[in-house]
Amino acid sequence: MSYKVYSLESAPRVELHDTLGLTGAEISVNTLEAGTNVPFVHAHQLNEEVYFVLSGSGYVELDGDKVELKQGDFIKIDPEFKCQFFGSSNEALTFVCIQAKFN
Repeated sequence: MSYKVYSLESAPRVELHDTLGLTGAEISVNTLEAGTNVPFVHAHQLNEEVYFVLSGSGYVELDGDKVELKQGDFIKIDPEFKCQFFGSSNEALTFVCIQAKFN
């Protein structure tokens, strides 16, 4: 089959690699409730990441820099950056993360 359709379920994190049978990219949909954050700082050695904010607002800390995010924003993060995502204090932040090999 050359296509697959998946309807997003309500969950804090949904990974789509196996569900869609992806062979290269990693895709996840993530929701941070108001006032919460990803509980760890992370970086990748080989993958760049692109984030798209579906709804809400918050920010990402990139090697100590705070970058505000809101619905409709895209942000690309190169592998060498350490990042951590935070929801705003008054609304949830839902975003898509797409990872692919950095060239």
